[in-house]
Amino acid sequence: MPIPLRKFREIVFQIIFSLDLNKEVDFSELTLIFDGLTVTKKNLRDAHEKANQVHLHLPEIDAQIEKISYAYDFKRISTVEKNILRLGVFELLFDKGVPPKVAIAEAIRIGRKYGSPEGATFINAILDKVYHGILCLSEESCKLSKESL
Repeated sequence: MPIPLRKFREIVFQIIFSLDLNKEVDFSELTLIFDGLTVTKKNLRDAHEKANQVHLHLPEIDAQIEKISYAYDFKRISTVEKNILRLGVFELLFDKGVPPKVAIAEAIRIGRKYGSPEGATFINAILDKVYHGILCLSEESCKLSKESL
């Protein structure tokens, strides 16, 4: 039985967060952690696969976050916000199945739930800059974006 995408995204975030804190977490341990969530093992495997995809792209994702948050040192970003940003940037840059505005809105929602209101604002600002950077890949869309300001 499929689970709502919101719940799926939260599970992916929790796996990414767990892996960031403990690189040695394996799938069997994750199954025990999520036993109380009424998700199937298939849902958990899918979430684990998406988390692995995020980790495969981690160098590019972290570089993107560092580049955009130049006024705020990457090492000072809280672990919660950093991992929400990683998931959000992954969805913006690499997961073409997620509309960009949905990726941003969901990251903000997760930020409010697991972090702080200020953290959610920070997440919004960073992901908005990533999104506008994607829009500006072509010169014409950059002109359109600047004209609308």
